[in-house]
Amino acid sequence: MLNDLFNGLFDTEYQSVISVTDFLLCLGVSLALGLVLALCFRYKNKLTKSFSVAVALLPAAVCVVIMLVNGNIGAGVAVAGAFSLVRFRSAAGSAKEIVAVFMAMGAGLIAGMGYLAYAALFTGIMGAAFVLYTLVKFGEEKGSSAEKTLRITIPEDLNYTGVFDDVFGEYTVSNRRVSVKTTNMGSMFKLRYNVTLKPGADEKAFLDALRLRNGNLDILLNEAEYDSGDL
Repeated sequence: MLNDLFNGLFDTEYQSVISVTDFLLCLGVSLALGLVLALCFRYKNKLTKSFSVAVALLPAAVCVVIMLVNGNIGAGVAVAGAFSLVRFRSAAGSAKEIVAVFMAMGAGLIAGMGYLAYAALFTGIMGAAFVLYTLVKFGEEKGSSAEKTLRITIPEDLNYTGVFDDVFGEYTVSNRRVSVKTTNMGSMFKLRYNVTLKPGADEKAFLDALRLRNGNLDILLNEAEYDSGDL
């Protein structure tokens, strides 16, 4: 009787109908897997509350969509079009955030197809791999500080090409000029660099050396900033 209440208006005897028990089971497993993925991605990583909630709920949403499509080609094309619209309406994220979204969608897709054990196995392996890579700091340069963003303001009569090369050579492992911008009606330049300080380098001495070159104008050194297109 309960299953009849949830039957679709356009269901036929030739079309398989998902029982309420199976629906709730797949939905519950997807919610649990989403929570596990969200916890894995929050481990030693700074994520916003909205993104964490999105990762936790995304597997359940994808699972329901896949269950309702259930082999219908027309519905599948419509769902693909809807997902593409959502993509163009969303802000670009970092590579790590894109991976989190794809992993959450993958878990929901597997669960929606009914392979709950495979969905749990996929979530466990990928979540453990992500935590392991975070612990071993995979991809980070060993023996050096984290990359930082350096912003320097210089007067217009100072040629910024190579003016800080000797200072960078003394205090940094690597440096790259990212952008140059005029300010104060063209009377000054704002330079932006991505720099990695040498191990044990004195930040204050580094900034003091830069101040001697830029006439004691504004200098800002903070955590690395990346453009939305950088992955």
